[in-house]
Amino acid sequence: QVQLVESGGGEVQAGGSLRLSCAASGSIFRINSMGWYRQAPGKQRELVATLTGGGSLSYIRYADSVKGRFTISRDNAKNTVYLQMNSLKPEDTAVYYCKFKVDGMDYWGKGTLVTVSS
Repeated sequence: QVQLVESGGGEVQAGGSLRLSCAASGSIFRINSMGWYRQAPGKQRELVATLTGGGSLSYIRYADSVKGRFTISRDNAKNTVYLQMNSLKPEDTAVYYCKFKVDGMDYWGKGTLVTVSS
């Protein structure tokens, strides 16, 4: 009932920037949380950034490896979460997945590839 579509991935050189977007559609009553995860070749999926809550209260956390470089944000009216990625490094290369918890259930996007070259 809920579908997520990511966009904004691509190839950039080290030091460059990208902005990822993920929009949810379908049957949504309440969005409990939004987040971004990534999986690099030979690695397990890892958390990049999450945003929990909305309206009067929210909580954001980042992986230590991206803190200070990446920013997660949302547009509740559009059911969309963003990930602004600055000062990209080759080690950021991965498939990035968005995840929404909607009405207590997790939904995943299909992923968008980010490649950072030196």
